[in-house]
Amino acid sequence: MAALPRWLRQPAFPSWPLYLLGLVPGVWLFVQALTDNLGADPAKALERGLGEWALRLIILGLAITPLRQSLGINWLRYRRAVGLLAFFYVLAHLITYILLDQGLDWAAIGADILKRPYITIGMLGFVLLLPLAVTSNNAMIRRLGGVRWRRLHRLVYPAALAGAAHFLLLVKSWPLEPIIYATIVVALLGWRLLPRGGRERPATGRL
Repeated sequence: MAALPRWLRQPAFPSWPLYLLGLVPGVWLFVQALTDNLGADPAKALERGLGEWALRLIILGLAITPLRQSLGINWLRYRRAVGLLAFFYVLAHLITYILLDQGLDWAAIGADILKRPYITIGMLGFVLLLPLAVTSNNAMIRRLGGVRWRRLHRLVYPAALAGAAHFLLLVKSWPLEPIIYATIVVALLGWRLLPRGGRERPATGRL
């Protein structure tokens, strides 16, 4: 896109600064929790904050293809980093729930998964993302082959829907923020149903 500078259309900086930048919100949340600056229930606030950042990063990862196709902004080389950061926040969100919320009470955790729909859906989202994180490296791409790898990584689509639904059901009172996230997820997935939406060029090693 001619109106946009080249550094924005096709940046060339390495991925490692993105990992460092992406970890900043998580570190800040943990610092706030340790210094008792997250309100009356810091464990819940930490858990929710980590989950929200996971969803934001999943949305950012989903947006990379539409941005390239509609605006010519090619950030495909950073999609793996965004995906792995999203999984880190999902995992941190889950660990916070298991350790700080439930205190490793596996019976209570099992009951939550079976009885609370938002927990069930959240766990489903984690299960869907797990094989994507495990296979998000060049060795697994070579082992699986490009076609099988790309098919496997389409699991990010139902995982994104699960994350949005998890947030919607969690808040119960239906405030604007989770509705906005859910709308963005649906819009980004809907883009892929348009005539050119799902026609992505092969991108080796990208989540």
